[in-house]
Amino acid sequence: MLLPAVAAASPTPHACPALCAHLRRHRLGLRLHPRVLRAAARASSSAAGRARRLLAGSFASGDGGAGQDVDSSASTTSSGSAYIGLFVRMLGLDNDPRDREHAVCTLLQYSLGGRKSIDEIMQFPGCIVLIISLLKSESTRACEAAAGLLRNITSVQLYRQIAIEKGAMEEMFSLLGKPNITPEMMEQCLCTIWNFSIDENWRHKILRRDVLIKIVSFLDDEDIKVKEAAGGIISNLTFSRSNHEALVEAGVIPKLVHLLQNKEDDYKIIRKEARSSLIQLASDDYYHSLIIEEGLVRVPLVGSAAYKSFRPLPHSWPSFPDGSEIQRSSRPSKYGATELLLGLSVNEKETKPDEAKINAMIGRSNQQFLARIGAIELDDEGKEQSGSGKNDLYTILPWVDGVARLVLILGLEDVSAIGRAARAIGDASINEHMRTSFKEAGAVKPLLQLLEHSNVPVREAAAYALEKLSLSSIICQKIKEDGGLELLVNAVKDPNTSVEQLEKIIYVLSQILDMGMNMIAAPDSSACDGSEDVMDAEGNIQGDMDSGNNGISGTYVNQEMGSESIIDFDVISRLTKVMKEASPSLQAKICSVLEHLAASEQHATAMTAACTGSVIEAILEMGVIHGTRGDPENIDDLPTVVAEEVSQAVSAAVRLLTKLLNFDLFVRSINTKNFTSLLRRMLKSSLPLLSKDWLAACLVKLESRAGLSGDHGVSNVDMEITIYETIPRLVEQMMASFSLENKRSAVIELNKIISGGVMEYTRAVAAAGGIFPLVKMLEEVDGDALEASLAVLYNLSMDPENHPAIIAAGAVPLLKRIVLAERPQWTHALQLLRTLPV
Repeated sequence: MLLPAVAAASPTPHACPALCAHLRRHRLGLRLHPRVLRAAARASSSAAGRARRLLAGSFASGDGGAGQDVDSSASTTSSGSAYIGLFVRMLGLDNDPRDREHAVCTLLQYSLGGRKSIDEIMQFPGCIVLIISLLKSESTRACEAAAGLLRNITSVQLYRQIAIEKGAMEEMFSLLGKPNITPEMMEQCLCTIWNFSIDENWRHKILRRDVLIKIVSFLDDEDIKVKEAAGGIISNLTFSRSNHEALVEAGVIPKLVHLLQNKEDDYKIIRKEARSSLIQLASDDYYHSLIIEEGLVRVPLVGSAAYKSFRPLPHSWPSFPDGSEIQRSSRPSKYGATELLLGLSVNEKETKPDEAKINAMIGRSNQQFLARIGAIELDDEGKEQSGSGKNDLYTILPWVDGVARLVLILGLEDVSAIGRAARAIGDASINEHMRTSFKEAGAVKPLLQLLEHSNVPVREAAAYALEKLSLSSIICQKIKEDGGLELLVNAVKDPNTSVEQLEKIIYVLSQILDMGMNMIAAPDSSACDGSEDVMDAEGNIQGDMDSGNNGISGTYVNQEMGSESIIDFDVISRLTKVMKEASPSLQAKICSVLEHLAASEQHATAMTAACTGSVIEAILEMGVIHGTRGDPENIDDLPTVVAEEVSQAVSAAVRLLTKLLNFDLFVRSINTKNFTSLLRRMLKSSLPLLSKDWLAACLVKLESRAGLSGDHGVSNVDMEITIYETIPRLVEQMMASFSLENKRSAVIELNKIISGGVMEYTRAVAAAGGIFPLVKMLEEVDGDALEASLAVLYNLSMDPENHPAIIAAGAVPLLKRIVLAERPQWTHALQLLRTLPV
């Protein structure tokens, strides 16, 4: 715990002369209140004189000078305590205010002697109450002295609790709220609260919103001592995770980051407190991301011994941290200056490195220099993180240095250090800027190599980092360039790969293949592949990939086709086997990977041989009800997160099935009746409409392909698709769309469906909640859309059960307005009015 040090931790030779001088200034009590003088006069003059001589002598000698005997020391302590009692009595409320002020100032000076002096003061019962009462004194000097004395007293744990019980904390809070508080008084108050914040049981009192906001604001104070005290309080508060939310809401993170980045010598202590606070806050993922947004990165402390294995690369032509070489000059200097001074080409317009590469070079140079001289990590660094194990120590660095150091640690020999660095890279990859920074710093290639490391936790940490980095299409392209696809495929094949690692690798593969299909669907390469199914599926699935693909040429298609050839039957068989027993989230990822591969007849054949169809059927069977065969409506009973994962797995499986239905061999290997029955049950369930889009498309395709499997008795599914997918989608479009044109098109299409005269369609509109948006359309649209709205409502009014809903939606006044205005549709409005019971 962090404790504001008492001005002198132990009695010093300087503290005692200070008290003696203070006593001499007041003539050893001759200017005290008359009542005090009379009380003192009752003691013999010789005893009083001896007591004064012994007190002065004991303070002057500090902890006891050389040659001091035991008896003398004992008598000195006893006499000193007796004289201190006189000053404690002077604190009484019945004494003159000036005498109380002199007494508290004297006791403050005496308390600077350390624990022994404080013990002598606190041996008198009730003195703490008298000291607290002086915080309300009209004398600024007395108030400052009382606050300072409380600061010293509360530095001792035993007396800290007594002070809190007597109301010292509340008085300090009140004192901070005074508009005319002096800087000295503010410092003493904050340091006392700093002492109180050491005990976890009392920290909740400091979290009072008015107090916390005030303390956080002191981080911007001009007085460095006030900053240090406020920083110390916040640092102690962060040791309780329950306090983090209140601190972040008070806006503490930007202020701490600003203080940490101040390099002035006077800010050494406050930088330490700010770093400690940010490290504690970074233990929460969300607050960690806020800190990264402010430009800092959390880096694990691995110990100075780990960096001894660092070996700088031998001298060669320099390159950027990501491995790309710096362009050589076509006009080399006669004396070799072009190699010594890179970039000084007077007569050439060479491409300058972008800012990301420059920052990567600066960070690498800084960290490698510190590693070479042995100053990259100090042995005592991180010791203030109490309660943390050796493998839980961190520091906070600016992102330029933090990114470079994490990449440097990946090249060390310490297995624990490598794993922690890889996981820290994953934690820090929260946005495109950070992911690009790690790529420029050269993190991708060593992370790929770590997938083959002998240590399982290291492999899992590397897979975790690659999973987070692969959210960027630029990183996916870099993985392919570095030969990472083959390493990922080998990891999938390896039966020893853990499920946790396999899930992350499958996600990376899915991201890479998604990027490849986006390249194929790009305008400059659309002619390379004529498969419309691939284009449509990918256009619907992937609409939110990261930017950064514009500069990649159409030759990427050939690279993609070459990369897919790496995936053979063993990979597909392994994926199918894992998919059979995986969680819904992992099933969705595997289906996404297989969906990309299903565009190839070779891979579709392999999936047929691996019985992928039976696994898809199993997913569909348990997809809506999560393991309970039968009533698909049970999805409403599932937790929200589970229901969402199940829905995603079902959607991915349906998309894969739709792709595989292109191949006759696969169609003949499945029972289309079972698949049709499952898809129909899910179409009627509570699955999201987005999933039902895929179900409807798959049902239509399945019906058209049913003859190949020998099942000729499959009934038409158009009506079910219209009732359970098309109509709910159009109703939602009318309710949720912000575009009036989209609403117009939805109501016109809905009218075409209803005008077919199928009563089930009309009931489906009412069941989907379409009455209220249709009535609202009466005042928003005109022309064909208004006529369509009136027609649909008229059909709905044919069922008396819909009358209350139409009236409740406010249709009557709107219809009357149309009739009275004699708009072109007034006759339709009048017919609708006549059918309603109004």
